Amino acid sequence: MVLKNSFNFINEFFFYIIRSVRKLYLKSSFYNKKISKINNKSLEYKPSLSILSCLIKYDKKRKNIEDFHLNSIWEKDNLKESDYKKLHNFFWLFTIDLKSSKSITQSIIKNWIDKNENYNNKNWEIDILSKRVISWISNSKLTYEDGDANYKYQFISIIQKQINHLIYEINRSDHVDDKMIGCTAIILSGLCFKDEKYIAYGLNLLKEIKKYSFNNENFPKSRSLRQLIFYLKYFVLIRELLKESQNSIPEYINEIIFYLGKGYNLLWQNTKLSLLFNGNHNADYSDFDKYLQFHGYKFKSETNEIGGYAILKNKNVLIAMDIGSNPDKKFSNNYQSGTLSFELSCAKEKVICNSGYFQNYKHRLNNISRSTATHSTLILDNTSITKFKKEINGCSKIQKNFKILNKKIINEKNVLSLTASHDGYQKRYGTIHERKIEFNPNNNKLIGFDKLIKKKNFKSTNFEIRFHLLPKSKVTKTQDGNVILIELENSGWKFSANNHLIDVESGLYFGNKNSFVENQNIFISGTTQKDDQVISWIIEKI
Repeated sequence: MVLKNSFNFINEFFFYIIRSVRKLYLKSSFYNKKISKINNKSLEYKPSLSILSCLIKYDKKRKNIEDFHLNSIWEKDNLKESDYKKLHNFFWLFTIDLKSSKSITQSIIKNWIDKNENYNNKNWEIDILSKRVISWISNSKLTYEDGDANYKYQFISIIQKQINHLIYEINRSDHVDDKMIGCTAIILSGLCFKDEKYIAYGLNLLKEIKKYSFNNENFPKSRSLRQLIFYLKYFVLIRELLKESQNSIPEYINEIIFYLGKGYNLLWQNTKLSLLFNGNHNADYSDFDKYLQFHGYKFKSETNEIGGYAILKNKNVLIAMDIGSNPDKKFSNNYQSGTLSFELSCAKEKVICNSGYFQNYKHRLNNISRSTATHSTLILDNTSITKFKKEINGCSKIQKNFKILNKKIINEKNVLSLTASHDGYQKRYGTIHERKIEFNPNNNKLIGFDKLIKKKNFKSTNFEIRFHLLPKSKVTKTQDGNVILIELENSGWKFSANNHLIDVESGLYFGNKNSFVENQNIFISGTTQKDDQVISWIIEKI
C-alpha cells in the first residue's frame, strides 16, 4: 500500500510538472507567433440564425446592444465562474435585436480583442473559445458587416488565431462535450472562410468523436439521456451547416443522426417527460421538436428498449426502467447508481420517480444524488450498487462494475411487464437482485416483485426498497400502517406491501438543475434471509 501511494504521488507530481511547463509554453511569444499565422480571407458563407436556434434559448423580447455596458466589464475579476463564462463566450449576442447598433457591437468586440488577443487559460478554454467563435460568426450581421477594413482584418485574424489554438489543443481535452463544441466551431470556420484544411480537420475529428463516444448500437457510452440530446443537437447543426453551405454530408453523420433520433424518439418524443436516470434533470425539448420538424427531421423507434432503458406505455400510463449495465469508468462522470430503478407516470404526471441529479460536481450534493438511495430501487446495507471515487479534477467516477444478468420485456394489450436482474451486490453480500414490475391496464394496478437470490457467500444485512415522489405529492399513512395514500394533482394512488414494514421518510429532490427541494419517499425495510426472498408490493389507482 505504501509503495502504491508513493507511486501515485510520483505520478501526480510528474504530471503536475508537465502541466506547469505546458502552461508556460502556451503563454510564450513562440506559441503566440505559431497560432497567429492566418489566411487573410473574408467571410464567404454566413449561416442563417435559424440553423443555430437548436442551441440557443431565445428570449421572447430581444434586447438592444445599447442596454449592455460591456466595455468596462472586461476589467472585472470578481465575477462568478458561471457568469464569467457566459460573458466571454458571447452567446448573449443571440439575444440582441438585429436592429441594434453595429458600431457599438463591434466596439465591444474590438475592446475584448485588445485585452484578450493572446492566450490565457481563463477565457481561452475550449468550451468558452468555441462558443465565442460560433457566436461571432453566426451574428455576423452585427459583428462583421459594415465594419471598416482594419476592424474586419482584426476580427478575422482573432477568429483564425483561436481556431489554430483549438486545433493544437483540442485533442488534449478529456471532456468529449467540449470537443464536440470545438469541432463545430472548427467546421463552421472552415465553411465560412472556405478553408478546406479546417473543414477536413473538423470532419475527421467529428468521426473520431463518433467512434470514441458511441457503442455498437450508436448510443452514447455514458448512457446519459442528456448527452444523447446534446449530441443530436450538434450533429444536426453540423449537418444543416454543411447542407446550407452546399457541401457534401458524410454518410456517418446521417447514420449517427438516425440512431440518435431513434433514442430521442423513444426517450423524449414518446414520453414528453424528463426521465430522471443517469445525470438527467427536468428540461423541456418542445422547441427542439419544432426545430427538427421545421428542418424535416422525423424520427421513429420501433423498439421498447434502447441504451439500457425500457419504456412501456398504454393510453395514460408510462413505465420507464433502467435495465442497463454501468458505463466504463472514463464515461461515468455523470453516471448515477440507480440500476433497476423505475418511474411510473399517469397522464403525464409522475406517480413514482427518481430523485434527479445535482450537476455541480464541486458540491457535496453531487455525490449524494448519485447514490442508489436516491433512486426507486432496492438498497442493501445502505450502500450503493456502484462505488465512486473522486479524481484530481474533482469529478467522481465508478470503481466497480456489475452485470445485468437477464432481462425480459412484455408489451401486450392486457399486460406491461419488465424483468431484469444484476449482480452488483453479489461480491459483498452474496445476493442477486431481480426485479419484476407488471402493470395491468384493466385495473390500473402495478405489481412489483423484488427477489433476493442468495449465493454461497451470502451475508445477512438490512435492505430498503425506496419509492421517491415528486415534491408536490401528498402522502398519508393509514392508521393500521399497511397502506400509504398518494395524492397527486389529478389522481390518487395507494401503496401497499405484503407482510413487510412500510413507512414514509423525507428526502431531497434534485430534478431541477443544480437545485434541491424536500420531497417524500415511501420505503419497505427488512433483513435479508439465507433463503431466497420475494418482497412484493402494489401501487394502484383509486
